[in-house]
Amino acid sequence: MRKYVRNLKAQSALAVLAGALLIGGGAAFVDQEAHAKEKGKAAPVHVTVDETPVQRQGQMVTSFSTVVKKVSPSVVKVLSTWKGKEMGDADQANPFDDPIFRRFFGDQLPDQFQGHGRADRNGRLKKMPAPKQQGLGSGVIVTKDGYILTNNHVVENADDVKVQVGDEGDEYAAKVVGTDPKSDIAVLKIDAKDKSFPAITMADSTKLDVGDVVLAVGNPFGIGQTVTMGIVSATGRATLGLEYEDFIQTDAAINMGNSGGALVDAEGRLVGINTAILSRTGGNQGIGFAVPVNLAKYVMDSLIENGHVIRGYMGVNIQDVTPGLAEKFGIEEHKGALVAEVTSDSPAQSAGLKSGDVIVEFDGKPVHDSRHLKLQVAQTAPGKEVPVKISRDGKVKDLEVTLKEFPNDKQLAKNGSDKADTGDVTDGITVDDVSAEARQQYNIPSRIKGALVSDVDPSCPGYEAGLRAGDVILEINRKPVKNAQDAVAMTENLKDDVLIRVYSHGGSRFVVLKKTAEKVG
Repeated sequence: MRKYVRNLKAQSALAVLAGALLIGGGAAFVDQEAHAKEKGKAAPVHVTVDETPVQRQGQMVTSFSTVVKKVSPSVVKVLSTWKGKEMGDADQANPFDDPIFRRFFGDQLPDQFQGHGRADRNGRLKKMPAPKQQGLGSGVIVTKDGYILTNNHVVENADDVKVQVGDEGDEYAAKVVGTDPKSDIAVLKIDAKDKSFPAITMADSTKLDVGDVVLAVGNPFGIGQTVTMGIVSATGRATLGLEYEDFIQTDAAINMGNSGGALVDAEGRLVGINTAILSRTGGNQGIGFAVPVNLAKYVMDSLIENGHVIRGYMGVNIQDVTPGLAEKFGIEEHKGALVAEVTSDSPAQSAGLKSGDVIVEFDGKPVHDSRHLKLQVAQTAPGKEVPVKISRDGKVKDLEVTLKEFPNDKQLAKNGSDKADTGDVTDGITVDDVSAEARQQYNIPSRIKGALVSDVDPSCPGYEAGLRAGDVILEINRKPVKNAQDAVAMTENLKDDVLIRVYSHGGSRFVVLKKTAEKVG
């Protein structure tokens, strides 16, 4: 099969985050699907919410002791236990059989490997049960009847969970009501006869401002309840690669064991659930992250009422609007979410959304980027008819979308990677027709038609732009591409920027390639 070579040059900047993201709890973090427990709907829980903005007169505060005394009883220690894997194997060699160990022990194995059935006469280890493993984290009591918010990674895979109220307080067996790995939130429940627990008051986390004072309360390293102070360093952070992220960033010291603990404002109201830190050393370096309480509360309410998290579903593949894309789609501001693909038989298709539309407003609220639209849709009840404002070919249009419940086998919005927004269209990329072999190799559905990117020279700018072997070029300048011949013909003698829609990894995205000016003289 003949191959057609075209150079699609583009320069792009790649931001590299040095360091490591660390989860603050004692249990290991593993990204997995939520194991929601199917059950009938439960009655909604009653939490105390104070949406009044925090006072910002700028007056000097010499002590937060009153706030700490108010908050501390609501923050608990969470101890999780899970079974370890069996150690050793009947066919596994004894590690003390190594010549280095024999130089010290001779033919005598250490006592712990003899006389108790752990090693046979040939020095082969037998299977033996491993000691139970324990994790330590924190949690926040949010209702008087004992509902507790914490992180999923604090209790994930735990066989037994206990909650200690106060440093020297009572210990309770905790029931894991539900977990949501997609937001790293879990809900626990403790019970005590004729006892009311000290529930914290929640704030509206959308009213937080950068510079607001916050306190982090938890049990770092298991040393006991500890309070640290800082400010809100940023909001709307996405750092852990979770499905749903909108983290509050703070410089209040957060360390191992703080996971699931409280981040409160200067008035002692819960604004976030401490989750992770960014660190090169493993210790606090002034960059911590907390799940906003609004998101945590939505997840908690859904877990309690439904047994699993119910999220709204629109059925679009979206990406951010870069300056290059904004120019091509007639958008004045670099805001909104560009629809790269509309899922068949989805609410978006029924509402009339099309590829190339830019969603600028959802349910009366402005859309800043694709990630925030994803959060907005997810936290909207299925069945609700939502007004959506779009920009299509430079003109604003109003649509109505009736959301469905998020299905297990689909994704609301895979954030498209728009890595190519500058450069030339020249040599370096090899395209070919999409053969049966290519469909099998790259898992390309039969419905996808276009030109297969069969090779990209790693040294060419096209590779830096994000194009890879296995991508399929679907459109060039909003015109469909049927095969490789089309792709070559449509890129001949182009004088303006080129807009390409590419299919890869189960979804599509737009890429803008800009021609550089020719040198004169």
